[in-house]
Amino acid sequence: MATDFSPEILDQLLAGGSLKPEDLAGEDGLFRRLKKALLERALGAELTHHLGYEKGDPAGRGSGNSRNGTSSKALLTDDGEIEIEVPRDRAGTFEPVIVAKGQTRFEKIISLYGRGMTVREIQGHLAELYGTEVSPDLISKVTD
Repeated sequence: MATDFSPEILDQLLAGGSLKPEDLAGEDGLFRRLKKALLERALGAELTHHLGYEKGDPAGRGSGNSRNGTSSKALLTDDGEIEIEVPRDRAGTFEPVIVAKGQTRFEKIISLYGRGMTVREIQGHLAELYGTEVSPDLISKVTD
């Protein structure tokens, strides 16, 4: 996973002229919006992994299980509370790992990866903290 952002991406994120501190770290600041977007994207990748096909892929037709909207969830982070949308499946068999059912605090899987933990170390960390078995392939997809 790359730790640097291209100048073009940063320009897009910071578009709009001069920024005040609250524009970055405030209640509706860039950091919180970015965290929300990244979490929701990772949860979507988890559901794709669970279902075995990409969103909109014809391979999912008649598979017996499909995407079924989202549910709102309040999550406490080090930036305060954020509201995220957690995807669901029709069969109700999707058990998210990055933000598990019933979890109200965010364990920073992506930051663990960014700090140099290997996929296997993160796998062990999740098993130790949550008693959850997660495949290395899923962790790779989420961190990608």
